[in-house]
Amino acid sequence: MGEYQIKASAEKGQQKAQFTVNQNIGPKNPIHFKNIDEAKGAPLIQQLFYLPFVKSVSLFEKHLEVVRFDILEWEEVLEDVRIQLENYLNDGGIVIEETRGNKVPVSVYAESTPNPAVMKFVANKPLVTESVEFKTIDEAKNAPLAQKLFHFPFVKEVFISANYVSLTKYEVTTWEEVVMEIREFVRSFIEEGNTILTEHPDLKDVDQKVPSPQNLDPLEEQIVSILDEYIKPAVASDGGNIAFDSYDPTEKSVKVILQGACSGCPSSTFTLKNGIENMLKEMMPGKIENVVAVNG
Repeated sequence: MGEYQIKASAEKGQQKAQFTVNQNIGPKNPIHFKNIDEAKGAPLIQQLFYLPFVKSVSLFEKHLEVVRFDILEWEEVLEDVRIQLENYLNDGGIVIEETRGNKVPVSVYAESTPNPAVMKFVANKPLVTESVEFKTIDEAKNAPLAQKLFHFPFVKEVFISANYVSLTKYEVTTWEEVVMEIREFVRSFIEEGNTILTEHPDLKDVDQKVPSPQNLDPLEEQIVSILDEYIKPAVASDGGNIAFDSYDPTEKSVKVILQGACSGCPSSTFTLKNGIENMLKEMMPGKIENVVAVNG
């Protein structure tokens, strides 16, 4: 293995910097760290968190993404961090420690959502590539994690997306009573290397019929593009998802599917009308009159 060489880049005024390495340093699936506690078992990442301006770190196969606090600009420290990383690697520093069974250290934290019935459990590693929702244990036959979560008597629905799980509970208990138990269960399930989803071609279409991208006309493609770029990131941060269902050109009406924390949320109607509908009207003038949820 040759000498490590790192190139650093950061756009002026941006919080994120990228440090690209000339050889592999991380796993194929990226790992995200929000604090030094989550970096237990990852000495290189811990070294970065000792820097007072480091807010979060993401480890990829051949690069690191580091997000800073606003106490300084990257141009003040970018080269110093690059040299520190390069020296650390060339001195034989460990990126991630190997643990028994080749487990990757996993952390999970709980995050409340605008929907009081839904709690979001966020992991520091990716879980799925496509969002999936399960309303019953029967629907979860190809999803081992969801299936086990349904064994908790208070779990009503399970939504899995990217690096988090959103759970909808029945009113038989409060989140304060069960949140620690669920968080530890999800963390252990992931850390032990258990399968989140088994391969199944129809899994993403459980309990819904989202139109295929190949069947969309240009106007529908534009709607989907706006939803994906401007709406989905916001609802994902709240533990939910939104999917395009259909467009009625006569009524100029868009139907969408709400999932996770967005489904049944008391504020979802407000979000539809004052957020999504207004944005679509503004970006597609004369083409959109209203937006409705087919399941909310």
